[in-house]
Amino acid sequence: MADIPRVPARVNVLLDSHAFVWYLVHDERLPEWIFDLLEDRATRVTVSVASLWELMTKALAGRLRLPTEPASFLVDVPLEAGFRLLDVQPRHVAMLSELPQIHGDPFDRMLIAQALVEDLDLVTGDETLRSYPIRTLW
Repeated sequence: MADIPRVPARVNVLLDSHAFVWYLVHDERLPEWIFDLLEDRATRVTVSVASLWELMTKALAGRLRLPTEPASFLVDVPLEAGFRLLDVQPRHVAMLSELPQIHGDPFDRMLIAQALVEDLDLVTGDETLRSYPIRTLW
């Protein structure tokens, strides 16, 4: 069993796209301690509109199967779960110019920019994203 890191009593997180879907469908690839953290009422969970856009693109291309119709799943479910939605703002776009070219995926780069600007911990299983100057959980 992997060590469970200590996290502050109050944490504000931004979910990477896969963490968001895996949480909602109870996928066993999401570590149990992350699931518990996201269930904790003291955790403020944020989902970026950039992630919703990425997931919709994948669903429409047939590369992602969701348990219900994609528009409903991606729009209604986060709000029903009590997640905060984060729009893409000009300040997030501006932060992209300051990021090193470690990762080429534009959706992941936007999440990194948003995590930096909004001072959020990024919940991700993507090792490459840990190369950026952000706080990650998982």
